[in-house]
Amino acid sequence: MTSLHPAREPQGLQHGHSHNHGPAAPVSSHLRKVIGAVLIPFAAAVAVGLVVLWPGGAPAHERTGVGFDRQTQQGSVLHVEKVDCKDVNASQLPTSGETTPSAGGPATGDGGSALCEKATVEVASGRDKGRRFIEVVQPDAPRQLREGQGVVVAYAPDAPHDLQYSVTDVNRKFPMVLLAGIFALAVVAVGRLRGVMALVALALSFAVLTLFILPAVLQGSNPLLVAVVGAGAIMLIALYICHGLTARTSVAVIGTLISLLLIGLLGSLFIGWASLSGNTDDNTGLIHGLYPHIDLSGLLLAGVIIGSLGVLDDVTVTQTSAVWELHQADPTMSAKNLYRAGIRIGRDHIASVVNTLVLAYAGAALPLLLLFSIAQSSVGAVANSELVAEEIVRTLVGSIGLVASVPVTTALAALVVSADRTGLGAEAGASAPVRSGRGRRRRTKS
Repeated sequence: MTSLHPAREPQGLQHGHSHNHGPAAPVSSHLRKVIGAVLIPFAAAVAVGLVVLWPGGAPAHERTGVGFDRQTQQGSVLHVEKVDCKDVNASQLPTSGETTPSAGGPATGDGGSALCEKATVEVASGRDKGRRFIEVVQPDAPRQLREGQGVVVAYAPDAPHDLQYSVTDVNRKFPMVLLAGIFALAVVAVGRLRGVMALVALALSFAVLTLFILPAVLQGSNPLLVAVVGAGAIMLIALYICHGLTARTSVAVIGTLISLLLIGLLGSLFIGWASLSGNTDDNTGLIHGLYPHIDLSGLLLAGVIIGSLGVLDDVTVTQTSAVWELHQADPTMSAKNLYRAGIRIGRDHIASVVNTLVLAYAGAALPLLLLFSIAQSSVGAVANSELVAEEIVRTLVGSIGLVASVPVTTALAALVVSADRTGLGAEAGASAPVRSGRGRRRRTKS
């Protein structure tokens, strides 16, 4: 009967390999208890944090009429005609956006005077639906209007009646919704069920951000604490929904958690050491004016943690899956050999991910970098300015966390999956000697 074992063994190996991209192999009860001892208290702490810090909505305030803090409605452009700017006294009327000199110069009429656009705009929503007003667009304005165009109009109740409404932006909802639909179709077409679950996880993560993190910060809760709780909730939701309630996913969760703690510690240290206030532009200035109690430096640190979470998930899941696949390909590999093989994969991942993160932040700050280039400032002066220093700290702290997540997650996965060999019983132990014996016979024949 023992002679039948070599024939049966390849079938078992083929069966195990055919499920490499399906559910992970079950682990021993001992390892499940160890993983549960780490994750259950963490999940319970996140749940308690959500309950204790739950804001119940954003606090009300009187609108300032500045920036995004304005009353807005939908509108549409009914008619546009060219007129002499002097005839409409354009210098005293609102324009569609900030004006900047154009490269080609303003359009002029026969007399050499500038031609403006006089647009008739109708309010399409709100209590003043159907009301019409005139919007004059100067020739050097960056945004021009056309007939039939949807626009966003701002309402200023304290202004004179004829100036209460003005065009503040264009309505771009349709192209944005269309692009989101194309994205969802692409994810589902390629990812199938996993793609659907990824979209569900994305929706739930966005719900945590908009229903918990942002209102809690506005209510005055500590931004760092809110970010830690919110990031923990997003991490648990996204990873377990997308990858299933398995030991493989749990190892990725633990690796992500350790890396987030490192990012939080480094971010807190260097944001304080570099004296970064977080109040660097008009938006943060408006937030500080409306809610002076908000700790903007804490808000900056919260942004670093949440911004790093998405890339961290990708790294930890990839490394955990790589180690699991290596173990399934050769169940006799030791934890040391699994780590060495996994870390070689991780080095390639580190190079690409860090480059991606740095370029993403550089792309977001490109207009700012252009201003410094125009001013011919030195590299030291640019790096020392708070606007750029924030991005440098954000990028480097996040990158350190990403780099650290690779060896941490790889080591955890190697220890868990190799220790689980004893939990799988005689299947691995009994087959190993036979497999090694057959391997020796093959080498002798060759």
